[in-house]
Amino acid sequence: SAAPTAGLHFTPALLGALEAMGVQIARVELVVGLDTFKPVSAADPREHQIHSERYRVPSATTEAVAEAKRVVAVGTTSVRALESAATSGEAEGRTRLFIHRPYEWKTVDLMLTNFHLPRTTLLMMIDAFVGPRWRHLYDTALHGGYRFLSFGDAMLLDRSLN
Repeated sequence: SAAPTAGLHFTPALLGALEAMGVQIARVELVVGLDTFKPVSAADPREHQIHSERYRVPSATTEAVAEAKRVVAVGTTSVRALESAATSGEAEGRTRLFIHRPYEWKTVDLMLTNFHLPRTTLLMMIDAFVGPRWRHLYDTALHGGYRFLSFGDAMLLDRSLN
């Protein structure tokens, strides 16, 4: 499995500061397999066969999401867990949810994520979240020398800006 690397940007001090500002932090679980990083090889990327992953969204998190003004997911794994629970109506189980355009978002409003490689399901999720403007964001990252992959830089995406 892989580490939830977008969360590595959050130190205990930063989490404490966010909570002191009134930000409610809730947790989810998605057990990521190596297939998450497997390149999409299908001629039509939407026909890529995505693997199954186990997820769990605790009831306290479901309640916090229902009461939130906006839901900020940290990492694509958190997005997939939250959207899987909302789509299936099940708080835990296995998911094959493949988020790509067009996708009707049910839960997540903002996403903090690292920069992902081309031809991955992760970049397809970013495309579904912010539409074609992801290309401008990635051009900025490439020209600015941002770091990609697990221990790279992160971006905060707001899907309402589409």
